[in-house]
Amino acid sequence: MPVAADRRPRSGGKTDGRDLNTPPGARVSPPDAAGPGDLPSDGGHHLARPPQSAPGRCGTPVGGPVVRTGLHECAAPAGDILRRINGTAAILVAIAATIGVLIYPIWTYEDRSGTGVANLNASTVNTKWGPLSALDRDFLVKVRLAGLWELPAGRQAMERAPTQAIRDAGDHLIVGHADLDRRVRDIAGKLGVELPNEPTEQQKGWLREMDEAQGEEYQRKFANLLRMAHGKVFGVIGQVRHNTRNTLVRDMADAANVTVLDHITMLENTGMVDFETIAAEEADANTVSPSGPPPPDGGPIASPVPVEPPPGLNVTSLPSAAPQTTAPGDDPGDGSAGNNGQGDGQAGGAGDEPAPGAGAPAGAAP
Repeated sequence: MPVAADRRPRSGGKTDGRDLNTPPGARVSPPDAAGPGDLPSDGGHHLARPPQSAPGRCGTPVGGPVVRTGLHECAAPAGDILRRINGTAAILVAIAATIGVLIYPIWTYEDRSGTGVANLNASTVNTKWGPLSALDRDFLVKVRLAGLWELPAGRQAMERAPTQAIRDAGDHLIVGHADLDRRVRDIAGKLGVELPNEPTEQQKGWLREMDEAQGEEYQRKFANLLRMAHGKVFGVIGQVRHNTRNTLVRDMADAANVTVLDHITMLENTGMVDFETIAAEEADANTVSPSGPPPPDGGPIASPVPVEPPPGLNVTSLPSAAPQTTAPGDDPGDGSAGNNGQGDGQAGGAGDEPAPGAGAPAGAAP
């Protein structure tokens, strides 16, 4: 007679704490000690608690539903996927915004306020003689201010005249700045630039220092205060002459260049200029490290190849005349000092004639 198949459910091999192979009615042997997972039976014996469902893949209980996808056996719930997508999108947007903030100034650099070109354009006005920049206007004001205190300083030098060299320097100051003042007032009137009528407080202080000084102290103050002032404006003249787009300002720079160089030469001819102090003050004001060839070590150096016109080339211009100064190796008594060895019989220290090419009275400046 065939035996009927066992149709009892199987789940993990146990049902109600009994093994499927245990005959019905048989008692389960008690454990050594009852634990929290055991349940007491009516007869005082303990039956084993059915095991709790252990988590399976994806965190679902064993026997629970499993979500299957094309790549994995299970997938995260839809809410988790949306949250992950939103978080990733937010990160990408933040990165893109950061890159944009960094790149945008580079794209618009030429047009940004604060750049050199923007500042130049913002401070420039158009005239029929060409654009007039802030540097051009400042240059005209500086020329006017120089005359307001240097012409009185020159008059004082001629009146006190402790030496002939001081008197000659004063003469050049008066003639030169009278000419430059006439020019700058005419140009400023055409360009609509307002000029001051008094020197600055600093310039007034320099005049007071010379008024109070006596003897050699006066000579040194006269020579060094004026030499320092001319040296500073000399650099401005070169910058303006190089940069200006205005024809009137360019002409003014040409005239000022000749006159100021003449004044520098005459002040140095007094023999009172302290070049060490001038160099030290400029070094203190300059934070850029000096550059150039290494200092000489006393050894032999190669002779440089001369730069000369090629043979047969017909040139007609003459080289610039050397300034009328006395170099350390010149002999003042040979009659050629200050004339670059030309020996025309006029001593360089006489001061009766302006320095060739560096001065001639500024009224003759082009």
